[in-house]
Amino acid sequence: MKHEDLAKTVYYTNAENDEFSGIPPKGFFIPADYQYIHNNVFYRFFAFISYRIILLPIAYFHRVFALRQRFENKGILKAFKHKGYFIFGNHTNLLGGGFTPSMICFPKRIYIIVNSDNVAVKGLSTLFKMGGALPLPSTLAGMPSFMDAINKRYSQGSVICVYPEAHIWPYCTWIRPFKSVSFKFPVSLNAPVFAFTDCYKKRRFGKKPRTVTYIDGPFYPDESLPLEQRHNELRDRVYAAMKARADKESTYSIINYVLKAGSAKP
Repeated sequence: MKHEDLAKTVYYTNAENDEFSGIPPKGFFIPADYQYIHNNVFYRFFAFISYRIILLPIAYFHRVFALRQRFENKGILKAFKHKGYFIFGNHTNLLGGGFTPSMICFPKRIYIIVNSDNVAVKGLSTLFKMGGALPLPSTLAGMPSFMDAINKRYSQGSVICVYPEAHIWPYCTWIRPFKSVSFKFPVSLNAPVFAFTDCYKKRRFGKKPRTVTYIDGPFYPDESLPLEQRHNELRDRVYAAMKARADKESTYSIINYVLKAGSAKP
């Protein structure tokens, strides 16, 4: 790993829970009766406009001019043109986290499982919801309607995106440990899973890295295993693929994340 022109060192205490997005948590509450699916024709019309006419062009320009992003191995998605699937990625870019999946899977519709705070921004919460944000429910009572939404979007042939690292670490060049709980979603549907890994390389000009995103898969739940073990095994395969990509392909870093002295791993 090259640390040329290193901007700064960031110290962390817990790789699974620390957050470096710079956005203070709001603890927004998602009630059990939160409406994930809207059947109102006017809502669906404006959701189409928001996603196709507003968000996708912004995502494209952000990819080209901000990230200088290139996709590798994207052709493996062609066989799933008319099928739903899940896609898991590393969480290392604030805006790119919302835009990259839509560019990888274009023209398929993307829905992203997000923290509740993502739909708490005044003036933008409706746009985010129309853009495909599926906030995790705040109580167990809200889980059935959340799962119904995932099942319906998958059955419609859409893509469900998950960031298993959960917290944003800008330009982090290694894969942080993450739990297997989010892999229960594809296991429950016996759905195909893909991994995408944002890797960072030096630009010819400027200090910020350029982004190369590698896609791997498909990974399927192992039906030979007991049900309660499948999500752990699936997590391990996806994690291994992402780690291999990051270890090999992330060759330039502008932020060095260092475990703070005295902190327990992870």
